[in-house]
Amino acid sequence: AAGIAIGLRRRTPGLRREEVAMIAGVGTTWYTWLEQGREVRPSVEVLTALAEALRLDAAEKQHLFILADRQQPERRAVAPEKVDGPLLHMLQSLVLQPAYVVGRRWDVLAWNPAAVAVFGDYGLLEGDARNIVHMVFTSPHHRHLLVDWEQLARTVLASF
Repeated sequence: AAGIAIGLRRRTPGLRREEVAMIAGVGTTWYTWLEQGREVRPSVEVLTALAEALRLDAAEKQHLFILADRQQPERRAVAPEKVDGPLLHMLQSLVLQPAYVVGRRWDVLAWNPAAVAVFGDYGLLEGDARNIVHMVFTSPHHRHLLVDWEQLARTVLASF
């Protein structure tokens, strides 16, 4: 489940110490010291990486942070992305050039009439359907527009 190739037969199920350390991005020796209760002070980022590597649920993660005497980071609410006026003005001034603006998740946030003429009206799409990566892999309409779909799909995925 962790994506690690299993070579030899294991005597016990689960991840080995070296594998947990690798997934969490920490050294095996340091992780061993942490397991042994030695005087190491893991950062909040390392504790978060360990919680993800071990796939801890919320209660287990909270317990890990209590044991480490660290404050668990609060989940920040992410404000909806928007395109400011000057960028919108520039986008609309590109009369003959199809153009759109994408956000941090590659969602199409704004577009001009030329983009509507070439790619279709993004205003008719909602949620994931307005995401570039989603469109490349699931929209037959957009796939038809792409001359070399396979190469572009690889590039989009690698860039994402």
